[in-house]
Amino acid sequence: MDDKLYTFIGVGIGPFNLGLAALTEDLDDVDRIFFDETPKMNWHPGMLIDGMDLQVSFLADLVTFADPTNRYSFLNYLHDHERLYKFFFYHRLEIPRQEYNDYLQWAAAQINGLYYGHRVVDVIDHQDAPEPHYEVVVEDVESGEQSHYYAKHVVMATGSKPLVLSASDDLPEEDVLHTSQYLEHKDELLKSDHVMVVGSGQSAAEVFNDLLQERKNYSFHLTWFTRSKGIFQLEAASIGQEFFSPKYVDYFHQLDFDKRMNTLETLDPLRNGVDVKTLDHIYHLLYNLSIGETDPQVTIQPLTEVNDIKPKNGKYELACRQWQQEQSFNYETEKVVLATGYKPDIPQWFIDRFDDQVQWENKDKWMYDLTREYRLQFNDDRDHQFYVVTNLDHSHGTAATNLGLSVQRNMEIINDIVGRPVYKAQDHSIFQQFRYE
Repeated sequence: MDDKLYTFIGVGIGPFNLGLAALTEDLDDVDRIFFDETPKMNWHPGMLIDGMDLQVSFLADLVTFADPTNRYSFLNYLHDHERLYKFFFYHRLEIPRQEYNDYLQWAAAQINGLYYGHRVVDVIDHQDAPEPHYEVVVEDVESGEQSHYYAKHVVMATGSKPLVLSASDDLPEEDVLHTSQYLEHKDELLKSDHVMVVGSGQSAAEVFNDLLQERKNYSFHLTWFTRSKGIFQLEAASIGQEFFSPKYVDYFHQLDFDKRMNTLETLDPLRNGVDVKTLDHIYHLLYNLSIGETDPQVTIQPLTEVNDIKPKNGKYELACRQWQQEQSFNYETEKVVLATGYKPDIPQWFIDRFDDQVQWENKDKWMYDLTREYRLQFNDDRDHQFYVVTNLDHSHGTAATNLGLSVQRNMEIINDIVGRPVYKAQDHSIFQQFRYE
């Protein structure tokens, strides 16, 4: 038991809450603690493919946009590992994903108050206590022992979980798997006769690119079906990137719900495209593979949705539809990799405890009603707050999952919790304005 009252407790320790921990570690008036059920910091281990880079600059680390002098910056990580000169001659802003994961692990090993291997199983609202607070029940994953902690505020960062076709739920994961499991089952994929990638976006392209590179050592047919209108590059122009700025978040959040949803659709090129380097590399591989080949054993087809998967004679039959031509057909493969995205990971305790206490913008899709400061809107007035830092696209825009804006979000949450500007806002951060001023 821990009877002290923390300023806040963090639920989940991915990059977002890890950055929050880094920025609050040295604040004298903030006492906090964080829990995560995974055994250690490990950022998307199933997709740490060799040669793949982050899609944002190394400046989008845990702390730099708030405090470039903070010891948990990426540049200090390089200095600590005697890699500054190597990085200087590397001449790149984007860093390898594997290095970003190593950086996060380096930071997590030093920041105090982080408890991995501990699952939050309940959060109890003590609204009527003399000093209203939350009671957080934590279970040691290994021993099953439960402990109770108390905090004025809670910051929930439970992230997302794979979104897959319902028909794939009972199928062997070594045969039909989500991209989040890709590296875990890559060896089995390479030994098969036919591998199919389903979905669009960066993850699909990275898996397709990696498998295509393996064709020099293995012989299998490689198929890529995507429902999107085409396989297009991510909008990377500097002026377009300003939509990932605090100023645009301010603008987006004040729109009504329907306008926000429509706006997300128009911003798809900023959200769901593929890095141009990845697309160019895929085409380079395809071109070289086609030399002297009458059949390169590659099928790529956009405009095609996959609606069902069924086992058939030791393989899998997919019910597909070319939606623009309204043409349905079946397609057979041996292995399937689903790059079908993610859905919010809402803990059961949150549903049980807070479902009817908070306000929703779309309850069916788990879209909370949030303030600009990332606080849940409760049905009652309160000064013990519940902050949410994931599942925010509907309320804070296309930048909600962007690593570059996560530090800004943490700055705002910290300032709101302590009631003073601990970290200064960048009021003149971009060149554009989004409304007449």
